[in-house]
Amino acid sequence: MSTRLAAVADAGLLARLQYDFDTEFDSPTPPVEVLTERYARLLAEPAAFALLAEKDGAATGFATVTLRPTIYCDGPLAVLDELYVVPGLRDAGIGTGLLTAVVDEVVARGGGELHINVDEVDTDTRRFYERHGWVNIEPGTDYRMLLYTRELG
Repeated sequence: MSTRLAAVADAGLLARLQYDFDTEFDSPTPPVEVLTERYARLLAEPAAFALLAEKDGAATGFATVTLRPTIYCDGPLAVLDELYVVPGLRDAGIGTGLLTAVVDEVVARGGGELHINVDEVDTDTRRFYERHGWVNIEPGTDYRMLLYTRELG
């Protein structure tokens, strides 16, 4: 398996993978055409990137990351918006390879922190990130961090 930075030309491939991800977990999702346009815009921005995992020329997974300025560290704060491995290929190290490549790329871009949001009921995914050193308890405290969300518009 190898990972590479996605280019704007990969927007359609990322959109299809994103659509597969969303439908696998019964999440609402725009059509592939809309996702393709959104990925093309996102990948054209310096404050975002996507990585593709590939084996023998076929996509096996992807990760999407956005970066923003913050007062909490000298570099940007990164958010892992998506990480997906094609079903049937899971538990083969692809997710770990993508996560490692994400961290390396964030560090290369001067990032100081990486946030990952996970649904509480998604115990397998939570276990995956915890196995790789992520926590949902702020160091020095005994309570969990929570994410609040609200759709706008």
